[in-house]
Amino acid sequence: MAHTRSFSHSTRSARRALGAAVAMAASAAVSGNALAQAASPPEGTQWGLGLAAGVFQQPYAGLDNKNRALPLLYVENRWLRIAGPMADLKLGTLQGSYGSLAFTGRLKYDGSGYDAKDSPQLAGMDDRKESFWAGGAVSWNTSIARTSLEWLGDASGHSKGQQLQLQVDRRFSFGALSITPRVQAQWLDKKYVDYYYGVQAHEATASRAQYTGKAAMTYGLGARVDYQIQPRHSVFLDVSATSLPTEIKNSPIVDRSSVTRASVGYVYRF
Repeated sequence: MAHTRSFSHSTRSARRALGAAVAMAASAAVSGNALAQAASPPEGTQWGLGLAAGVFQQPYAGLDNKNRALPLLYVENRWLRIAGPMADLKLGTLQGSYGSLAFTGRLKYDGSGYDAKDSPQLAGMDDRKESFWAGGAVSWNTSIARTSLEWLGDASGHSKGQQLQLQVDRRFSFGALSITPRVQAQWLDKKYVDYYYGVQAHEATASRAQYTGKAAMTYGLGARVDYQIQPRHSVFLDVSATSLPTEIKNSPIVDRSSVTRASVGYVYRF
């Protein structure tokens, strides 16, 4: 039994570490996007390796911020792009006077969730698991901005939910320095919100009422700053803030109205 408990604890620790890695990679992956924007289309396969450190707020009551330092990977060729937790299969591009439309099949790992034992306020709750999400995206690139629409469904089947995200970003270059501000809106369906923020009947207590999640829309702002030290060496800073809607804030296990993230890192491009 002692061996079983030790194995279970190790498994949970590994899962939390992976979730933290994904959370950081989600912010750091934009550095990979910067590499992708710099070469379109790429000749052969481009590789990038690096290291990032970040701080990430969690919306759940009693959970501390995540602070992690983790490696980064970026790979891109004519058909495939891997940046952090996201892998894209390039399905095709349409060129025109309006700009270009790029279509991709997408697989993404999302570290959302929690281990109930990590917070007294979550005691008695079932753990909420991280998931792989699969779907597609289309990006409209013009001289003014890049607009992308992404749809994903829970391929792991934990929440059985769906999410739809619209993002607009624009890269401004000043020699070796570039700044990319972004705005986004994300729709989360009822199953997603209920799984990650709901309280089931068997989880309810005298101080934690049952709560059924409803579809919600979040809004976020962010910016990435890249600085190319040398042709193959660059550093970046990425910051973001996301507001949480009433459908999430009203959950008895949530104690924030917004969450922020910040990460810094270094990338070497081969």
